[in-house]
Amino acid sequence: MSVFEVCMMICFGFAWPVNLYNSIKKKSAKDKNILFVYIIAPAYIFGILHKIIYARDAVLIFYILNFLMVLADIIIYYINKIKKTDADNKK
Repeated sequence: MSVFEVCMMICFGFAWPVNLYNSIKKKSAKDKNILFVYIIAPAYIFGILHKIIYARDAVLIFYILNFLMVLADIIIYYINKIKKTDADNKK
């Protein structure tokens, strides 16, 4: 286990909740780069697979938690997008 990898995952681990909070608070999918999130998601999957196959250690937990936050961000994006579409249709 590399201390640098742990620090990187902890930093990302703090960044994703801030991003989720902003998405929930804004209640809008506007200005959200969903392509970026779709690129990040498989990166975490590859990190998880690497940890499972080659280097199983406690950092795996951080990869899984971060991936779940990315998944939550994708879900919130589509919830916000659907809400906006519904609001536009009611006008």
